[in-house]
Amino acid sequence: MTDNQIFESIARDMNLKLRQVKKSAELLDEGATVPFISRYRQEMTGGLDEVQLRELKTNLEDRRLLEQRKEFILKTIDEQGKLTDELRDAIVKCSDFTTLEDLYLPYKTKRKTRAVKAAEKGLEPLADMIWDQEITKGEPEQYASEFVDEEKEVPTVEEALAGARDIVAERVSQHLDVRDMLRKQLRQFGTMTSKAAGDEARKKDEKAVFETYYDFSNKVKYVKPHQILAIDRGEREGILKVDIEVWEERTLEEIDKIVISNDYSIFTGELQEAVSDSWKRLLKPSLERELRSDLTESAGDHAIGMFAENVRNLLLQPPLESTVVLGIDPAFRTGCKVAVVNETGTFLEGITIYPTPPHNKVDEAKKELKRLIGKHAVDLIAIGNGTGSRETESVVADLIGEMKDQKNDLKLAYLIVNEAGASVYSASEIAREEFPDLDAAQRGNISIARRVLDPLAELVKIDPKSIGVGLYQHDVNQVKLGSQLDDVVESCVNHVGVNLNSASSALLNYVSGLGKTTAKEIVRHREEKGSFTRREELLEVEGVGPFRYEQAAGFLRIPDSPNPFDNTAIHPESYDTAEKLCNLLGIDPRKLTGKNREPAAKLEQVNVKEMAESIGVGEPTLKLIIENLLKPGRDPREEMPKPILRQDVLSLEDLSVGMQLKGTVRNVVDFGAFVDIGVKTDGLLHISQMRTDGKRVENVLDEMSVGDVIDVEVLNIDQKRQRIGLKRV
Repeated sequence: MTDNQIFESIARDMNLKLRQVKKSAELLDEGATVPFISRYRQEMTGGLDEVQLRELKTNLEDRRLLEQRKEFILKTIDEQGKLTDELRDAIVKCSDFTTLEDLYLPYKTKRKTRAVKAAEKGLEPLADMIWDQEITKGEPEQYASEFVDEEKEVPTVEEALAGARDIVAERVSQHLDVRDMLRKQLRQFGTMTSKAAGDEARKKDEKAVFETYYDFSNKVKYVKPHQILAIDRGEREGILKVDIEVWEERTLEEIDKIVISNDYSIFTGELQEAVSDSWKRLLKPSLERELRSDLTESAGDHAIGMFAENVRNLLLQPPLESTVVLGIDPAFRTGCKVAVVNETGTFLEGITIYPTPPHNKVDEAKKELKRLIGKHAVDLIAIGNGTGSRETESVVADLIGEMKDQKNDLKLAYLIVNEAGASVYSASEIAREEFPDLDAAQRGNISIARRVLDPLAELVKIDPKSIGVGLYQHDVNQVKLGSQLDDVVESCVNHVGVNLNSASSALLNYVSGLGKTTAKEIVRHREEKGSFTRREELLEVEGVGPFRYEQAAGFLRIPDSPNPFDNTAIHPESYDTAEKLCNLLGIDPRKLTGKNREPAAKLEQVNVKEMAESIGVGEPTLKLIIENLLKPGRDPREEMPKPILRQDVLSLEDLSVGMQLKGTVRNVVDFGAFVDIGVKTDGLLHISQMRTDGKRVENVLDEMSVGDVIDVEVLNIDQKRQRIGLKRV
């Protein structure tokens, strides 16, 4: 299949025009990134968005991989001298990997199977008699006796027939129609079962994590992705035994319908016996493994997709600008690490306090915290949600209460921050480069504080898998997970835009067209020669040529540039167009603030179609220019709900059934969402309680996202297991 044929196939499958696919593929092949194409090449792609482009890119890679596999298989079979015109045609026309591998199966280099050994004993002609079903007179033993040969280790008629059946059983197992039919049977009628692998396995499962699956049974087609991943893990840990069950008698009848063509053949009984053997020994184990693998892959893809969406929503949480933050990393024995960072995230001061057991130096801790708050004019205290969080929160809430008694209009508040990945960051090369003179514990605490100021800028320094907003992320394909999460981070960074003069190399790394080496060169250039004043100065950085500049420039911001377009998403290639538009409307781009209604009114009244034709530019490009002139320097995260700030503490004991609270969604999973309602333990909002109208929820992500602020009611409280059930109100 040529590239043009691949493009036609993708266009059909994605319901796109051939031109859209072809142009997008050309841009991708040239090295253009998805964020760049989706924002700055809409005229060429017909307006494809990031989601469509990433799907197109995946389809293109998969189809090209399929073509490479076809070439290998054709060459291999041809070298064996077995490539017929019919087989070549079937391989060339094949459109999926499963069918392709089925076609290749009979020609793969085989280990010494029973069928191979039987063929070596000269029993293939007897197997042909059974398989062809043409002989209708006589007895099987009569024909089999001709193959008895002591020297070939075929001492009896029974041995000859058994060997021939082995060959036939293998042929049945490689039959395309049989395999296709059985795949459908297993998916449609198969039942997945799991049982505890004995009393020792139950003891091994100390916390009864897999208790739900000790006696589990459900149709394969109804098993949910999170159940598949849980069952897989239980099996790997030796706690569960798993099987796929089907109605064997009916299954054998269906195979017979395909394989048996002549009921009058004297070998029908031998053929039926070979079919039964093939099913039990070859087909069921093989297809069950394949099905389990497909189910795991599908469940993994689902989990990756949900995890990626959670990461996206977490990264796009709104920054708390103009805030001085005091971060606390709670602990018991080693004490709580404290760090203060200013509005730009610069580390100001750090200490260790010991308000938690076994030290219990509460008064001393409060005194130190009060000193830091006063000295640095702290606006917010960020407390990590790890070990000792509840005890630390109690001390902080008491301190704020005492300070409020002295100053009624006190605005100081605290916030519980998800500290997942902070320890990963603290030991990383990035952290060592940023804070070479601090120990790892203090670095991690600075990360906690900075997450409040700008979640995106700080969280990009951490492996997305360690951010803590997924389910079973360690059980899925790690390469695929890493690739998709990198795509998400790249998408978020370029969606928001990056300040070229303040961004870390970790953040610049994800800017379209840059990468790790170039990002470090930009930071080095900045340190040696000072801040960038214009976008085009990026071309002076080692490693940044015209192509990298084209890919990256539109996503980089210079707020203090003399050219106002440098602080927008308007690409330098469109500056002349933007100038033309401003001149035609009588607008001074240097006086645009986003609040100046006179130029805003002029821009809002533009007839995009007519203006685009007038100044010779595509409509998508003109729309982008107008959007950015209306809101120069806009941060799209401003539209997201701000986090809930607290001044007093709430414990599990303070809760009662029926209590209504405001909470923040921390994690979204298949069966619901975990919501921070201000206590140590996040409450579970089960999928069945997500809608107030009682309607069934098909997709949790359609209802809510990480970071959403919602109203909930306490449904039940399990003090012993520290669990809270919630419902939406």
